[in-house]
Amino acid sequence: MTVTISGDGLTTDAIAAVSHGERVEITNDSAVRDRLECSRAVIRDALDRGEAIYGVSTLFGAMADHHVPEDRLVELQRLALWQHKTATGPRLPASDVRAAMLLRANSLLKGASAIRLSIIERYVTFLNADAVPHVFQRGSIGASGDLVPLSYIAGAVLGLDDAFLVDLGGETIGALTALDRLGLEPIELQPKEGLALNNGTGASTGVAANAVDRALDLAAVTIGLHALYAQALRATDQSFAPFVHAMKAHPGQIWAARAMLDLLEGSPVIRREDGGERDRPAGVLIQDRYSLRCLPQYLGPIIDGLLVAKRQIEIEANSANDNPLVDPDRAEILHTGNFLAQYTGVAMDQVRYHLGLLAKHVDVQIALLVSPEFNHGLTPSLTGNMDGMSVGLKSLQVATNQMMPLMGFYGQSIVDKFPTHAEQFNQNINSQAMNSANLARDTLDVFTHFLAVSSFVAVQSVELRAKEQGGTYDARSILSPATVPLYEAARRAAKGEPDDAAPLLWNDMDQFVQPMVEGLITGLDRGGPILQAVSGVAAGLRGHAPL
Repeated sequence: MTVTISGDGLTTDAIAAVSHGERVEITNDSAVRDRLECSRAVIRDALDRGEAIYGVSTLFGAMADHHVPEDRLVELQRLALWQHKTATGPRLPASDVRAAMLLRANSLLKGASAIRLSIIERYVTFLNADAVPHVFQRGSIGASGDLVPLSYIAGAVLGLDDAFLVDLGGETIGALTALDRLGLEPIELQPKEGLALNNGTGASTGVAANAVDRALDLAAVTIGLHALYAQALRATDQSFAPFVHAMKAHPGQIWAARAMLDLLEGSPVIRREDGGERDRPAGVLIQDRYSLRCLPQYLGPIIDGLLVAKRQIEIEANSANDNPLVDPDRAEILHTGNFLAQYTGVAMDQVRYHLGLLAKHVDVQIALLVSPEFNHGLTPSLTGNMDGMSVGLKSLQVATNQMMPLMGFYGQSIVDKFPTHAEQFNQNINSQAMNSANLARDTLDVFTHFLAVSSFVAVQSVELRAKEQGGTYDARSILSPATVPLYEAARRAAKGEPDDAAPLLWNDMDQFVQPMVEGLITGLDRGGPILQAVSGVAAGLRGHAPL
């Protein structure tokens, strides 16, 4: 797969693909290339007229009243990058750095930034060689763009100084050494180009794009787990009846109900009550508890919210977001604020909030499954061997009880906590988008662990239900065809093939549970078997159209 960039049409799917190693090429569209040169000509002409241009013939930010003489304009662009070599602390993951490089190149191709094609090509060369600059998580407030992280990328790609570091071929080397190995020479900046490279939202939005892509994958896993839980709890299909959701026609709610019906079709343990039939065993409530009965209503706004965030990130990824911008058609230079990454910050606040809601819902389902008062005949704590010396999944439930509140805490907004005095009161509103996006990645790390434990619970519960129903622990005997792949993938990731004679966990002392959870975490990796098992749900989710 090769992703073609042109300044438009870049999706989160494509960004994630490049983040994980796919190649990139620049469009051959002559109109795109012509706009690049036209915008540069506008800047040259304005300088020839002696026009003051922010960051081109003036200093930056609240010092923009300081004029820079003509013989120092090139030096000014070097300063635009060099002044931001101030970060340290935890590094951005390589996948997020690659996303940031891709988004900066794509943005510059819109032809509003007055930069040479050869510099954009250099970014693509780095991506295709998997040369990854060292970039740090801290330092950007998402106001005048992601100045610090984008400066580290630009300094490395241009060969500004060997102090900018690059990972290439398994080694960490200086930028000049990296250029030499790639057969490249350092590039000297021309007026406006330094500012074009670091004054934009590509770093925070790159992190955000990867977060959205991962969130959708894990949301699909969550929906698949709910289908397994519903079967373990012998739920009714009445909760997902199309008529019910047509009467409250929120798109996400309708989609969630339809997805659950599709996943549960053909399951012998789901109570078939849609269409007037009633299959309620004696002693069972006439209707399921809310975590099952209200599942579409609960998941609907989460699904819609994640898709809204996806669309916002895609618009941002295809925007020109530096300052000033050049309109090559009107030969006009505009001093603007597209560098404010507010959409990215708000989207990431919302994604984290929605992830916390997903985790809380799953945590409630687990609580039902481990409680004999509510699990319809399963053992306490889903214990395998009830010989009086096993306690089942107690510790695993406690693990989810630790992670769920943490995700809720991470789900609190940060965009509204911006300082109003940043950079001499010049950046007196700022998006905090980098903080928000980094927190989204951290939340997804916790959610992955949470879902690994939740998958363990799902496997154990359906295997105990299978034994109760038919004498075998192999849950394929009771599961719907659509949920068998998820069950098999999770079972194999944790321990191995389903076993007629024993559930996933029989005697507590038989095995160490930690490696089983770690196997499930690996199974949840991008492209891993658990994600492959819900690929149909994930595709449907990505294709859903919210309001």
